[in-house]
Amino acid sequence: MAPTRAGALFAAVTLALFALVAAVVLTAPYEDLFSVIARLAALWGFLALGIATLLTPFLREIMEVFGRSFLSVHHTFAAVGLLLPTLHPVTLAIGAMNPAVFIPVFSPWERFWALAGRPALYLLYIAFAGVLLRRSIPNYWRWVHGLMYVVLLFAVVHGNLIGTDFEDPIIWVLFNTLFALSVAAFVLKRWRMMQKKANP
Repeated sequence: MAPTRAGALFAAVTLALFALVAAVVLTAPYEDLFSVIARLAALWGFLALGIATLLTPFLREIMEVFGRSFLSVHHTFAAVGLLLPTLHPVTLAIGAMNPAVFIPVFSPWERFWALAGRPALYLLYIAFAGVLLRRSIPNYWRWVHGLMYVVLLFAVVHGNLIGTDFEDPIIWVLFNTLFALSVAAFVLKRWRMMQKKANP
């Protein structure tokens, strides 16, 4: 089944957002190539994860719009959202020749939030593992996978506090709006689940 016009429009808008982010990063001053790659990986990764979470309340609609199963579409964005945030600290570590970027900092409180991207990376892996273990922990895997929303929270706070590109109004509006929409998608998903239980 081929994607509908709405599906083609969604794909075009998504590609435009990725291109917009790249344009902002590539036209901003930068120190070296490692900085550019790291910044682009972080922003593209957050964008992919945000879109993946936005799709979660719309299982039936995704099939109708894209002509593909929800999981195939969702997992495409999730895979990108797993790879690129991993590339972000790897690139920083190589550029600085310092593996400390992988070590979470828990104190003081302000520094924890400024560097919240570090624990977010580990929570991202745990959330991903929840999907892989869904048959082993059928009663808990959704809660584990739900850590993805904590990942987005940590990432957006990290970006707002020390993210170079968040000084650009386009990036600031886009990513804070994306996070707000992700929260709204979570609320909508929970509401639909409660409605389904109340009206089986």
